[in-house]
Amino acid sequence: MTAPLAIAFIGTGVMGRSMAGHLQKAGHTLHVYNRTREKATALLEAGATWHESAGAAAAQADVVITMLGFPTDVEQSYLGAGGIVERVRPGALLIDMTTSSPVLARRIAEAAARRGVTALDAPVSGGDLGAREARLVIMVGGDEAGFARAKPLFEIMGKNIARHGGPGAGQYCKMANQIAVAVGMVAWVEALAYAKRAGLDPAAVHGSISGGAAGSWAMTNLAPRALAENFAPGFYVKHIIKDMKIALESASELKLDLPGLAVAKRLYEQVASRGWDECGTQALYRLYLAL
Repeated sequence: MTAPLAIAFIGTGVMGRSMAGHLQKAGHTLHVYNRTREKATALLEAGATWHESAGAAAAQADVVITMLGFPTDVEQSYLGAGGIVERVRPGALLIDMTTSSPVLARRIAEAAARRGVTALDAPVSGGDLGAREARLVIMVGGDEAGFARAKPLFEIMGKNIARHGGPGAGQYCKMANQIAVAVGMVAWVEALAYAKRAGLDPAAVHGSISGGAAGSWAMTNLAPRALAENFAPGFYVKHIIKDMKIALESASELKLDLPGLAVAKRLYEQVASRGWDECGTQALYRLYLAL
């Protein structure tokens, strides 16, 4: 195990609080900030120190980890006045685990380097369950030395950990993941909606098809929630829409057409328009029941 570190953890929401908790239980000292302090309560009760801003937490840390909602949050936290890059200690390691923009990841890495700091982009996959069980997939971009420093921490939070290249590479990998996730969500939702409309028991159909060629992580883990009308968020609708926008913008820059992803985005925007943007992504099934 790595020697105990002072870690600033910024963003203690649905996934972040579990990730931070694993680091805390492993013996690291936590400095935390979240827009809503209540979401950090369990960490604070276990000994974490609260700070009034991301920059203030970063100033006390050897390693800064962020798990935020949107690229705008990432940009402000890292590059804004009084933010992480401005206040972090020279020689510290910055790790953004938010699903964000590859272009922004490169900007942060460049700004960090000017301060004598290494920055990695390390978005994750696995949702709330993967975060709780420390089974996250962690996709990393950044230099090899920074990755080597971060890997013992990644191994506390996840199982499938890989560096894919320089700054931005982790975000490109995560976009590939989200393309597969979003289009795959449409697949199982349409299959079960079709079964229901045909007069079958969709739960029984799920039992027949989820273990075969039609199976997927989402079919196994999210379809049962949808069938039970449990639309609580493991991963928010508003966040999958954000990710699809980033992926489509990035694909456009790469001169690649992704029609399947465009359809998924249009469907999820319909989900959001019904006021379900704070639901989990399995709420797409709810849309089909309403059509």
